[in-house]
Amino acid sequence: MPTQDLVREARELWEELAGAARSFTPGGTVSVIVSPESRLCPSGWVGVVALAGSAIVTVPSEKTAATVRTAFSGLPVEALVDAASVRDVLPVARTLGPATLAYASPEGFRPVTGPSPVERLPAGHPALRALEAAAGQEDSAEASLDEITSPAFVVREGGRVVAAAGYEGWPRRTAHISVLTAPQARGRGLARTAASAAVAHALAAGLLPQWRARPPASRRVAAALGFEELGAQLSLELA
Repeated sequence: MPTQDLVREARELWEELAGAARSFTPGGTVSVIVSPESRLCPSGWVGVVALAGSAIVTVPSEKTAATVRTAFSGLPVEALVDAASVRDVLPVARTLGPATLAYASPEGFRPVTGPSPVERLPAGHPALRALEAAAGQEDSAEASLDEITSPAFVVREGGRVVAAAGYEGWPRRTAHISVLTAPQARGRGLARTAASAAVAHALAAGLLPQWRARPPASRRVAAALGFEELGAQLSLELA
């Protein structure tokens, strides 16, 4: 799938989540949309998604829209998903992100086969909860392994699951990838092995794999599997 097709599919996904069809406009433009039910961000927040040089921004009210349009009018698209740049022009109380958004096509996917076999488990298996406990609350929340709707693809060592991946079914036949590795098992390619199996499963089902990541290590895993970074997401709670 050519990159422009990935961009089109990714934009259509986020337009649906924003509740605003065809809101990405060409060439470095920003669309600020009043959408109280937007799924780009928590309720009442400002949600920003930038993809391939254009951005959509959802806000909860017309009053907030006027403030945001004025503040963002002089910023380039890439600055809208940079928390420091946004804080310079808006009174921001809290942020979520930014997180990069990357996508994989069947042609671009680079599967990985590691030395350890990959096992398939049901999404709610207790071994996954044990892995989350071992990884800690912060890493588990980032991975969101508890939200997957696919099977879990896991690697075991000493009988315990030390790496797992799966995906949550999102709108527009998107597979939102989740990956988690136990702290003592990191740096050995196990995340790539587990994630590769999850991505292969998604592509075989005709889905669009999406990888949303903040930590550099997670972005490196996605790049190794052939994901293309097309943009980023940032959520803002205004003071």
